[in-house]
Amino acid sequence: MNISIVSVGKIKEKYFKDAISEYEKRLKPYVKLKIIEVNDEKAPENLSEKELEIVKDREADRILKKIRENSYIISLEIEGKSQSSESFSKLIKEQMTYGMGCDLVFVIGGSNGLSKKISQKADYKLSFSKMTFPHKLMRLILIEQIYRAYKIINNEPYHK
Repeated sequence: MNISIVSVGKIKEKYFKDAISEYEKRLKPYVKLKIIEVNDEKAPENLSEKELEIVKDREADRILKKIRENSYIISLEIEGKSQSSESFSKLIKEQMTYGMGCDLVFVIGGSNGLSKKISQKADYKLSFSKMTFPHKLMRLILIEQIYRAYKIINNEPYHK
């Protein structure tokens, strides 16, 4: 199975890049992982609701161009379903087993949030918290949880 993380925005900070690279390296024995960055839409601070939706829709169009047909899409959303690490690993294992070879794609929105276009297309909506996190930190949290899920799936110890 292939896993992709499609995220709005680029990571510039070396410490985030280094941490993400470490988990990418740890995941190599388990899964082919691809991180895809799409440009965020430049927008002023004081947008109307309508303008904000336009910005998010433009980002969504960029995201959707990066997702292959028949992919199982998991969007990261505050209003999504919360899970334990164990139940998250079951979700991944189910896709490995019953996903019929489709790619598993996680989508992380930009600083303005996620477009309804993505939310409506998502097969599963996942929440890590009711709190809002910067996309670069969320990417690190997500990749760590994917690694943890594979350790759980394979009944291997995970040293904290």
